[in-house]
Amino acid sequence: MKTIQKRIATGRKTAKVIAGFFALSFLTLACNNSDHTTRLEVRLTDAPGDYQQVNIDIQQVEVHSESGNQTNGWNSLEVNKGVYDLLELTNGLDTLLATAILPTGRVSQIRLVLGTNNSVKIAGVLYPLSTPSAQQSGLKLNVQAELKEGVTYSLLLDFDAARSIVTSGNGSYSLKPVIHVINEATSGAIKGLTLPLAASPSIFAIAGTDTVASTYADDSGKFLLRGVPAGTYKVSFSPKTPYKPLLKENVNVSTGIVTDLGTVTIVN
Repeated sequence: MKTIQKRIATGRKTAKVIAGFFALSFLTLACNNSDHTTRLEVRLTDAPGDYQQVNIDIQQVEVHSESGNQTNGWNSLEVNKGVYDLLELTNGLDTLLATAILPTGRVSQIRLVLGTNNSVKIAGVLYPLSTPSAQQSGLKLNVQAELKEGVTYSLLLDFDAARSIVTSGNGSYSLKPVIHVINEATSGAIKGLTLPLAASPSIFAIAGTDTVASTYADDSGKFLLRGVPAGTYKVSFSPKTPYKPLLKENVNVSTGIVTDLGTVTIVN
């Protein structure tokens, strides 16, 4: 038992939980350009370490959001419930854990609720991990992330398993998660205003021959191409007849930035 306890105490293992605020690139036309929402995608990954298994029972993921001056409270994500062996998610591999559509604004906290089926495997022996606090109310982590409409965000939750697995005097083990939060943007967006309103064009962001995002101008002529990776694009406007198609080239998109094309005038 002393050998096992020593391995726990000296283990230098870090598991990473990737939570991403992720706006997918739509290959079909978006239904609404002015809903002011951001897609949230939570992914789970890990870094190699000394344990044979670190099994975490994920049952619920929630975020606390604010939009403008309004506090929207806790929002439950669509979570893929189950037991995840973090050591299977190494060397760049990850798995989709949860998703949600959130109002554009601020996310102040994330809450991770675990089940009872948590365990660690050491020297061929599987030991249960008790998680009393996470089971009852969930583990709350401060985020303080500002979300822009159409921009992809990623929240990195750095799960330090070496400090999170605690051994007691009777040889049992408990999970008291130690997690550090890193927030970053991972995509950009393109917006603008099309005139005249009667043109009502469909709009496409094109890289080479591939359409990476598409939408259409709303009743006020505004459009937003969401979740566009950093790069240089052609933006194609396909209006109603008798208006003529229009192509804007060399449109640069940067991570975390909404590129504004301003007013785009379509002629007939």
